[in-house]
Amino acid sequence: MARFEQIALEKGMYHVPGKTFTQVLEELDSSENYRGTPLEGLDAFQRQLKRFDIKVSGPGSDPVEQFFATSGGAALFPEYVARAVRQGMERASKVTDLVATVTTIDGLDYRTLDPDGGTWGPTVVAEGGVLPTATLRTSSGLVTLQKRGQLLSTSYEALRLQKLDLFTVILGQIGASIANAQMNDAVDALINGDDSKDGIVFDTTTSLAYADFLKLWAGLAPFQLNVIAAGTDAIQKLLQISEFKDAQAGLNFQGTGKLCTPLGATLVHVPDMEEGKIIALDKNCALEMIQAGGVCVDSGKLVDHQLDEIAISCTAGFARIFADAAKGVSYTTTASST
Repeated sequence: MARFEQIALEKGMYHVPGKTFTQVLEELDSSENYRGTPLEGLDAFQRQLKRFDIKVSGPGSDPVEQFFATSGGAALFPEYVARAVRQGMERASKVTDLVATVTTIDGLDYRTLDPDGGTWGPTVVAEGGVLPTATLRTSSGLVTLQKRGQLLSTSYEALRLQKLDLFTVILGQIGASIANAQMNDAVDALINGDDSKDGIVFDTTTSLAYADFLKLWAGLAPFQLNVIAAGTDAIQKLLQISEFKDAQAGLNFQGTGKLCTPLGATLVHVPDMEEGKIIALDKNCALEMIQAGGVCVDSGKLVDHQLDEIAISCTAGFARIFADAAKGVSYTTTASST
């Protein structure tokens, strides 16, 4: 009998400090042991799905009740829910277009590093001269973490015969909603500041034109302008500027749905962003994302078949890194050219 078929699954595996359910499984049944076998490519959780003959996707996906045919299968259900939500987050999330790094913590209190002190950037130093000092210290305030989630009201009777493929789609949309909320939190940290840094400074213009973007590009130096974040109204106005009507850019948008700009920056659509504002940033230096764990579900209730309410949440916050790595422009009207 294979090792993965001998593991006793129980809900306490979801409560090991600092470890996910899959990480606990991997310690008991390492994927390294399956190289060169038909099970290569599956992680420890996926091998457990195979063990209990649970198909979560495709035309032949099982009904939800397949998880609860055995006590071992029931113990897998919370991880399935968490994974489906994460898939939805990854599909919809644009946060990765804004953040330089993601830090995962076990608690709720976190102080980031503040590099905005002294002189950052090498200079010519004469023989015997003193090198410029770059100051790095702990930030003055704790990073505010926001809990974003959804309470899904349902019942085992309503779900038991539904296909897992469909349920995965529904859970994925919950994940997409959480990702969109986190995107708004990231933009809010840039516009209004975090607990230790003020928000970015917006230049004001009455006529949004290509020259405004050239000014942003120059103002960010020595940082690079590689991301522009804007709301729906701003995106529509940007695409009316003549320099944004480049034929190749149009073909790229029509063929892939991916927006681009003449300055080579990625254009990120943030539907709920405040109208009249556009943010330009260097995504490699501007923002840090802090996560308190991953996707959280009420594992105890789910294992015990108590599906009347499924609580799904994710706790995260954002901190500015280099203050000068993001700038903005606010506008009142638009122009079609420079």
